[in-house]
Amino acid sequence: MTYRTLAGMLALGLVSATPRVASAADAAYHHMHLTAPKAEEGAAWYINHMECQAVPGRPERARCGTTWFLFAAGTPSGSSVGSGVNHIGFSFRNLEAKLKALEAAGVKSEGPVRDIPNLFKIAFVYDPWGTRIELVEHVEYLGFHHVHLSSTDPAKTLAWYNSTFGGKVAKMKDRLDAVLYDTVWLLAGASKEPLAPTDKRAIDHIGFSFANLDAAAAEIKGKGVAFQSEPRPLPTPSPSAVKFSFITGPDAVRIEVVEPPK
Repeated sequence: MTYRTLAGMLALGLVSATPRVASAADAAYHHMHLTAPKAEEGAAWYINHMECQAVPGRPERARCGTTWFLFAAGTPSGSSVGSGVNHIGFSFRNLEAKLKALEAAGVKSEGPVRDIPNLFKIAFVYDPWGTRIELVEHVEYLGFHHVHLSSTDPAKTLAWYNSTFGGKVAKMKDRLDAVLYDTVWLLAGASKEPLAPTDKRAIDHIGFSFANLDAAAAEIKGKGVAFQSEPRPLPTPSPSAVKFSFITGPDAVRIEVVEPPK
């Protein structure tokens, strides 16, 4: 993880002396959409190992704090590493104990816990289908903690998400440039290598929600962002109260935008 790179990133273009005015395009971080050969097993893994909650009647889903973890059945075309979404993060109160329990359960790890000075303790593990997961000990933000993008221009990428989806421009622990969506941090690290599209990889896409997707879409389009289709009801199995569409973010990150039921 490129903490040194992140710590040195300039916030130019991200910070404004004038407070940002609320708009229709102010979003909440809504979901992660991951790929696993058996969707139910994907959800069960996060329930068992990342302390997420089961969703009654929906075995292919888990609830991790305020974020939905949704699973599509399929064989991932690649790990999250190498795409525009490098990894996701979860925060635990006792990281050494958590990593020990995960390793005892057979979860693949990248090594022991490391203490990053003036930040927090970290470790990395993988789910069985190639999603890289950072474990941190950030007690002020327990549970699902962050989405860490890879980008050829991290500062520009964070500025794009802030412009498109709102959120609060912040520095995690006064060190790392980020956009904060309630309790979910969005970070970006530098990549010198070309990045593969997220579509059909271990992390297929990320999701944001709006109270009024039609109004938000009109505003976002005004900023030059193209939608793959007009917002429409989700047809599962018949048109539902959920509206959705997709856009493509920087570094070929697939992003779903939704309007949940009122």
